[in-house]
Amino acid sequence: MAEQLEIKELEQVVVRFSGDSGDGMQLAGNIFSTVSATVGNSISTFPDYPADIRAPQGSLTGVSGFQVHIGASKVYTPGDLCDVLVAMNAAAFKTQLRYAKPNATIIIDTDSFTQKDLDKAEFKTADYIAEMGVDPDRVIACPLTTMVKDALADSGMDVKSVLKCRNMFALGLVCWLFSRDLDVAFNFLREKFAKKPAIAEANIKVIQAGYDYGHNTHSSAMNVYRIESKTKKPGRYMDITGNKATAYGFIAAAEKAGLQLYLGSYPITPATDVLHELSKHKSLGVKTVQCEDEISGAASAVGASFAGALAVTSTSGPGICLKSEAMNLAVIMELPLVVLDVQRGGPATGLPTKSEQTDLLQVLYGRNGESPMPVLAALSPTDCFDAAYDAAKMALEHMTPVVLLTDAFIANGSGAFKLPELDKMAEIRPPYVPEELRGSWTPYQRDPETGSRYWAVPGREGFTHILGGLEKDNKTGAISTNPENHDLMTRLRAEKVARIPVPDLEVEGDVADADLLIVGFGSTYGHLHAAMDELRAEGKKVALAQFRYLNPLPANTAEVMKRYPKVVVAEQNMGQLAAYLRTKVDNFVPAQFNQVKGQPFVVSELAEAFRRLLAPS
Repeated sequence: MAEQLEIKELEQVVVRFSGDSGDGMQLAGNIFSTVSATVGNSISTFPDYPADIRAPQGSLTGVSGFQVHIGASKVYTPGDLCDVLVAMNAAAFKTQLRYAKPNATIIIDTDSFTQKDLDKAEFKTADYIAEMGVDPDRVIACPLTTMVKDALADSGMDVKSVLKCRNMFALGLVCWLFSRDLDVAFNFLREKFAKKPAIAEANIKVIQAGYDYGHNTHSSAMNVYRIESKTKKPGRYMDITGNKATAYGFIAAAEKAGLQLYLGSYPITPATDVLHELSKHKSLGVKTVQCEDEISGAASAVGASFAGALAVTSTSGPGICLKSEAMNLAVIMELPLVVLDVQRGGPATGLPTKSEQTDLLQVLYGRNGESPMPVLAALSPTDCFDAAYDAAKMALEHMTPVVLLTDAFIANGSGAFKLPELDKMAEIRPPYVPEELRGSWTPYQRDPETGSRYWAVPGREGFTHILGGLEKDNKTGAISTNPENHDLMTRLRAEKVARIPVPDLEVEGDVADADLLIVGFGSTYGHLHAAMDELRAEGKKVALAQFRYLNPLPANTAEVMKRYPKVVVAEQNMGQLAAYLRTKVDNFVPAQFNQVKGQPFVVSELAEAFRRLLAPS
């Protein structure tokens, strides 16, 4: 008689799928994330893939990974180390084991551990499990490829197509381990392969085979777990990546403002998915143009803005360098424009599929002349929606280009996203020129409350005008080289940005009596929050202040920075936020935690560094 397995309740678990670049690990991870988000679990994901277009099969440099952290309550990061590691070949086993906990369950495809595979992965012995120092009782070793071939023996598919389904067997096995409902996965595949139903059904059959293998096999490494959601809120949810959330935020802003959305872009990792997503929504009036280069992408967006659209241009750090002239044109013309910078590892081509926060000073200062520009930074994949909406609202209401910073980590990562209700979102009211100014209006007349110039959309009778890159007279709008006028216009543009209202900087944790304030910006929020939680659980007094608005800074910035006896600024660069804050806050000299590894922070490393700062001198 088969042993009755105990179902263990877990608060959280981390699963990492890894294999060759062609093994479909991103898809398997995405489906598992979707299945988990649908049942109300909190999730955080981290796709980790190589920069090679196609590394040699089975090579150490060609391994692709996808890590997902699932929690009954709120989770903030994809997790430092995984509880379950799926290694589809020898190279994945060798390179990804360092991301697994010592007692992690490891699932391997023994068919992909032939001598040839071991040689490619540079193993020295045939006993690869012992060579890696792994307890064999923690390994689920199954002839995965053979079982997939058996499952699809009657499908009529060629061998290459059959092998593409291997990832679904691993997914099915993981779904069994965590008591997941397969119907969500089945629906996902039927929708994804709607035009190829035979492919969908083949993948579904393989998922079921993986699930059944887990159900029918019992070993010391096989346990069944359940993660019940404790934070369910009514509403419709979806698993959403940061790039998709960003695209949806722009669409929502255009709908709310009653404008057409225009994206002028040039493909660049890791921002291209925003272009791909927006191009699917022509039915909503979205216009996308894949331009010939970064310069034309930004310049076309400036033209679309002049014509009265919500104009966006998207890129990564190298593209910001090229777009800077067109961004400056939008500054002097005072046109609304959103510049999306999905940061990646640099300089130059650097680490194109990895993540950094190294563009901050570039977007704050990297233009000629005095050219202040608002800058926002999204905090998480799901916050990308709100950040995109807020950036568009800011650009339209204050007639200025705005930079929205995300990065590869949150752009490719995902979270459980509650679909918002558009009618409950903040109004967006561009400062259109009042009708009573017909006949007397000039292009740089301003709204007295905001300092923003009035917007006259071309084609509106009685409001014909010319804008351009040469300085204009404040009163007439004619070209001017008058020194006093240029000084005035420079100050007016700076004052307009400085007057944009932004929320106060929020402090979390031990707000009243923290011994250490952790400071960060943008996508490091989850890791810094998790480190703070770990230290507070030890009885230490710690608080966190995460910047979302970087220019203008929140009005209470200086007060918060000086409120606590010790402050540490943690960022994925060499100290750009710390340097910026020192210019804005008198006598502010924080401690710093800086890494530029192209990888997310490791919470345990953060916590240890912060413990040292808290230790008595």
